[in-house]
Amino acid sequence: MSEIFNLILIQPLYNALVAIISIMPGHNIALGIITLTVIIKFLLMPLYHKSALAQKQLRELEPEMKQIKEEYVGDKQIQAQKIMELYQKHGINPFASFLLLLIQLPVILALFLVFKNGFELNLGILYSFITVPEVVSHTLFGLISISDKSIILALFVGVTQFIQMKLSLPPLPAPNKKEANELPSFKDDFARSMNLQMRYGMPVIITIVATQFPAALSLYWLTGNVFSIVHELFVKKQAESIKI
Repeated sequence: MSEIFNLILIQPLYNALVAIISIMPGHNIALGIITLTVIIKFLLMPLYHKSALAQKQLRELEPEMKQIKEEYVGDKQIQAQKIMELYQKHGINPFASFLLLLIQLPVILALFLVFKNGFELNLGILYSFITVPEVVSHTLFGLISISDKSIILALFVGVTQFIQMKLSLPPLPAPNKKEANELPSFKDDFARSMNLQMRYGMPVIITIVATQFPAALSLYWLTGNVFSIVHELFVKKQAESIKI
């Protein structure tokens, strides 16, 4: 299985990176990583856009879904049927995010394996038609070596990850107002806890992880985050059109 994974993902991505570096000004690896990341994001754009738009639209439909649940509170089957009809009415696929995740995970893992050790030319896995640059530049704008660890880039990764999570996650649910002697439900507490962990915990974890690997990986992550932030802002405007 590992040989197949290497053959269909790692080698093509590595060769694509070397090909891009060979045409970059100064054969700069950092510019090559940024370019490859943007190309991959654009290739996945149709799925990513559909998934992000569906998530935003689902949030816009929350009042209608809440009304359905209240109207058919005693019949889960009718609830599900009415909610699916609501999805169909607005052309929403609730499983789009799952499909995107299945496709993205192997690509992310392959890129991680390509970047985890910085960047060293491996002639053994290069295709014969790929031009090998004689000299390459390992610095980002002449300031940061992408072959070494970089706390600065890791911090930028954490900040952009926080912004991206803030845009993509639903608003933090406020504690429900209940009677003085009534405790919040487990469902409410769990939803709020998960939101908090994803919103604040995930960026911290990713920042710590990014400090443990060469800056090449951080640069890939940072570029992807910036791309996602711009896309989330674009999708937000599109999803608002669903409002009645």
